[in-house]
Parts: sequence; structure tokens; C-alpha cells
Amino acid sequence: MDINGSEVTVKGPKGELKRLFSPMMTIEQEANVITVKRPSDEASVRALHGTTRALLHNMVVGVSDGFTVVLEVEGVGYRAEMNGKNLVLYVGYSAPKEVLPPAGISFEVDAKAKPMQIKVHGYDREMVGQVAANVRGIRPVEPYKGKGIHYLGERIRRKAGKSGKAKK
Repeated sequence: MDINGSEVTVKGPKGELKRLFSPMMTIEQEANVITVKRPSDEASVRALHGTTRALLHNMVVGVSDGFTVVLEVEGVGYRAEMNGKNLVLYVGYSAPKEVLPPAGISFEVDAKAKPMQIKVHGYDREMVGQVAANVRGIRPVEPYKGKGIHYLGERIRRKAGKSGKAKK
């Protein structure tokens, strides 16, 4: 870890992250302990202190362990597969949708799981979450049948649909 004023660089086995923090916060490192200090106890300064601490924690955990977000693909005929490093989604459009992973992100498809799972791996928590949201946005879950791409454990709000058809 390298602290240069308000710029912090963290290196680890998974990669390297660099971030510029607010100059209000004082970031210090003693042995293996990182300390974030704030100048006052105002509400906005306390909030910035907590955000700075959380971002530093995410940087350290990211470069050492990495982050994973799991998405599920549900629907008849909906599937995902890998084409080299790219993710190819067959989710009800006339042509398959191909997602190119940005630098530091990798995809993994578990076709044996029911429903099918897509795992987004990376060391930058912010980017992993954004890429997962972009993949989910290709075919968000519709409320009537529950078909689409959603996060693992996400609760889908279902609607009833037509309830009383008139019989002739």
C-alpha cells in the first residue's frame, strides 16, 4: 500500500487499484493498520469519513480476495454461454447479445445450475457491480412470468395478470 497525500494505491495478487480521496481526510498507515482521521464531528464530515473507510476496505479486500456477483437466467429458451472471454446471452431477442468484459472483469457461466447462473468476477467492487447491472439490464425480469436476468436471491415482485376472462 502506498499513500501519497490524498491518493492511495493498493497492490495485491489480484491487481492494483488507485483512488484519489478527499483532502479533508487524513489517511495514515502504521505497520498493517490503516487509520482514517477526520478534522471535525460535523455530519457531512462524519459521512465522508465513513465513505473513505469503506472505499479503502473495498480496495484492500478487492486486490487480495476479489469480488463476485451472481446473476440467474430464468425463462424457457433463455440461456448464456461463453465465447472465449465474452459472454453470449440468448434471452428472447432475434439475435444473441454479446457482452465484452472490461479490463479486470471475467465471466463464468454455470449451465448445470437450475436456473442457469452467470458469475461476474473482479477486483474492483464498483466495476463488478456496474458490469453485473449492465448484464441484468439486457433483459430485466418481467413481473408476470418472472422471465429474465436477476441477481441471486433477488425478490421478484409478481403481478396477477388477467384474472377473469369472459366465457362465450
